[in-house]
Amino acid sequence: MTDDDNPPRRRGLGGEKKPTINDVARLAGVSKKTVSRVINQSPFVKEETRENINRIIAEIGFSPDPQARGLAFRRSFLIGLVYDNPNPQYVVNMQLGMLDAMRGSGYELVVHPCNRNNPTFLADFRRFIERQKLSGVVLTPSVSEDDRVKVILDEIGCAYIRIASVPVDEPAHIIVSNDRQGGRAAARHLAELGHTTIGFISGPPSFRSSHERRGGFDEELKDRKLKLPDDYVMQGAYTFESGVSCGTELLKLSPQPTAIFAANDEMAAGVLHAIRRAGLKCPEDVSVVGFDDFQIASSVWPPLTTVRTPTREIGRMAAEKLIGATDADDDDENPREAAPATSPALVVRDSTGPAPR
Repeated sequence: MTDDDNPPRRRGLGGEKKPTINDVARLAGVSKKTVSRVINQSPFVKEETRENINRIIAEIGFSPDPQARGLAFRRSFLIGLVYDNPNPQYVVNMQLGMLDAMRGSGYELVVHPCNRNNPTFLADFRRFIERQKLSGVVLTPSVSEDDRVKVILDEIGCAYIRIASVPVDEPAHIIVSNDRQGGRAAARHLAELGHTTIGFISGPPSFRSSHERRGGFDEELKDRKLKLPDDYVMQGAYTFESGVSCGTELLKLSPQPTAIFAANDEMAAGVLHAIRRAGLKCPEDVSVVGFDDFQIASSVWPPLTTVRTPTREIGRMAAEKLIGATDADDDDENPREAAPATSPALVVRDSTGPAPR
């Protein structure tokens, strides 16, 4: 009797044994993880490998158990997004980007808001990771800047990507947003418009982005022989209300600033409100620059000049990189390159103009 006389499901197997994922992996010459990726329609498998595995699955009659496949690899095919950012649009854009990358991959998104000031923050974070049995997690500022979180993830053995304004980890675990460049772009724009008396509203000190945006702004002003006096610096909270409050205080100064750079769009929108309440006009009396280029920037009046950060793109890059790291195994012939850092860019709208004479 020849091999071709046997039914397809018996080929390569003995007796009446029910085909398993181990059988598929052995016959295909790949790992179980690669077979799982094909079953879950992951995009991170070469087409030739995918076709070979699907052919073998059909030949031996293997039928994957949806519940057992997660247990086999001790993971849930879930990816977590952990954030403590007070700006809801940032979180929405990050989710949209991650979902862009996860579509068709077999992974699902779980969102976990947190508060780093809560005394149970670290314990709650650990419970979330362990309870969900996450395949991996994306950390956004300022959670991403907390090395205690990294220690927990390393102890658990959970893959992760940190999003931060500067490199805070090895290249395999980080996507850098380069906020300092954005701060320089804002200062350059205002200086070129002739502004010399400029106010600045920072974000919370617990966010590294606050220091990076301020640092870049200071550096560019210094390069242009301009100074940002301490009296013209206010600490905000990345919220509209803090923008109104800080903007009101800046407009009381003498001489009054002819331009204000707020470290995010929510605060910049608050500054516009403070300007109108003071009976002034933007940009005729005071120019305003924001940071992020979220929906609010083009919804307020006048539309905000702002520094665009590609948050949705960063979310997509983070999820792709995380899925690649989670799914990677020894039979990959071409390891994927690390995702590049992103660069902010100035978007000029109607909230900035030449310095008043």
